[in-house]
Amino acid sequence: MKKPSLLLASVLAITATSAVMAATSSSTFQVLITVAKACSVTAGSASNIDFSTVNSTATGLVASSNISVTCSKTTPYNVGLLPSNTNTAGAGVMSAPPGNSDTVAYQLRSVSATGPVWGNTATPTTVGNGVAGTGTGAAQSIPVFATVASANVTPGSYSDTVTVTVNY
Repeated sequence: MKKPSLLLASVLAITATSAVMAATSSSTFQVLITVAKACSVTAGSASNIDFSTVNSTATGLVASSNISVTCSKTTPYNVGLLPSNTNTAGAGVMSAPPGNSDTVAYQLRSVSATGPVWGNTATPTTVGNGVAGTGTGAAQSIPVFATVASANVTPGSYSDTVTVTVNY
């Protein structure tokens, strides 16, 4: 009976030695990313506000279009509009080609043709007379309205350029 006991003792000794030699060690590391807030605006010719062709007797004109703002999820933003005459209250002037000194005054508005004046006093932290929003990560369409009180000017084509600023 000593032989099986000796054999069992040998197997146990080998197993115990293997268990001691099979040690492990571990550590950890992190996977990191910092996502910065970001916004972009799309306007261009697709956003032109076109009153089309009207008679010089036309009054109380309204036209609208849309701009597109894309901001990171949950990023608050404020959009300002600035006509080329730099009027921060959104009161612009469309000019005619050279040789015609007449101008057509217009007013930019948000929400509707009778909505609040839309100008350029917005900052990253204050909406001012701009329009506020919160980013979703997808493009958001924002309507822009323009009104013209009277088209009683020399016939011709009139235009102006408006700068869109997204503050975030």
